[in-house]
Amino acid sequence: MSFITGVGLTSFGKHEGSSSLDLMSKAAQLAISDAGLQRSEIDGILCGYSTVSPHIMLATVFAEHFGIRPSYAHAVQVGGATGLAMTMLAHHLVDAGVAKHVLVVGGENRLTGQSRDASIQALAQVGHPDYEVPLGPTIPAYYGLVASRYMHEYGLTEEDLAEFAMLMRRHALTHPGAQFHDPITIADVMASKPVAKPLKLLDCCPVSDGGAAFVISRERIGDVGVRIRGCAQAHTHQHATAAPALSELGAEIAIAKAKAASHVAVSDVRYAAVYDSFTITLAMLLEDLGLAKRGEAAARVRAGYFNQDGEMPLNTHGGLLSYGHCGVGGAMAHLVETHLQMTERAGNRQVRDASVALLHGDGGVLSSHVSMFLERVR
Repeated sequence: MSFITGVGLTSFGKHEGSSSLDLMSKAAQLAISDAGLQRSEIDGILCGYSTVSPHIMLATVFAEHFGIRPSYAHAVQVGGATGLAMTMLAHHLVDAGVAKHVLVVGGENRLTGQSRDASIQALAQVGHPDYEVPLGPTIPAYYGLVASRYMHEYGLTEEDLAEFAMLMRRHALTHPGAQFHDPITIADVMASKPVAKPLKLLDCCPVSDGGAAFVISRERIGDVGVRIRGCAQAHTHQHATAAPALSELGAEIAIAKAKAASHVAVSDVRYAAVYDSFTITLAMLLEDLGLAKRGEAAARVRAGYFNQDGEMPLNTHGGLLSYGHCGVGGAMAHLVETHLQMTERAGNRQVRDASVALLHGDGGVLSSHVSMFLERVR
């Protein structure tokens, strides 16, 4: 048993003069205040990695900077799945009685604190050091290859992928903290600069500064609780050259295990928060998770199924594609938005019903996966 008792999120974009620790601290204080706690009540800390500040003991560096002395501290790194992996670990820690209130935090000044070339080089290291990295592929290049194969097998078009970019931008327009507030059309996506064919600039998430945090507690705080009902992970490979077939990736494994652990079916879900580093990532994961049939996710986007007022509202803050991506904190923003929706505090973004939510994170090149179900309890 565990509850998400408080959440905190900075705006994403440029934060000139703010370090990674500054952004993490701001989000952490927001989360602790949201939970109605004091810093002294935090007895566990889980910290995501930072490419800008790659310290070998980042969790305790942050604890010292933030002024807490936890009885448990751990740093986690599984790429874009890190935020949900930390949430899963916190869930087990409080359920086992190791800690009462675990602070989960991630953030970076990746946009203003790291050059473009340094960022590209750091992220490219997910590739195999002998068989991939020497050939020079970037993260977009890996996903471009995946996109080409998926489009070949399931009939997706570049215009289909553009639907996901337009959906996330439309949702970001309603959130004041989003990095992008200019509406875009399918034509805009199609005309944007090629990055790694078939992916274009607007098919790719931006680089951002920002921070996100939440508190996982053993007991509920307040009248409305957001409980972690069940979660699971899957890690099928690390390197693209060792990846299984597109129909055998880890998302399907993780969601099946999470459904078994939580006794929740996808048909029970009322709100979805799904990792969206690229339009192809979102298209594939929605289909892997059972939120659309193979090759049909784009059609559901066009039909309004994933709109704020649709049958399955998705990433109503704008996701990585338009709210922004500051490393670990980028995907954590999905959980913050989910919590706001479930506690009916999302303002003009509020959906009709967010009583049961499905979250999914993806790390590497579709390498590491975490699926999680949350439920609202009163």
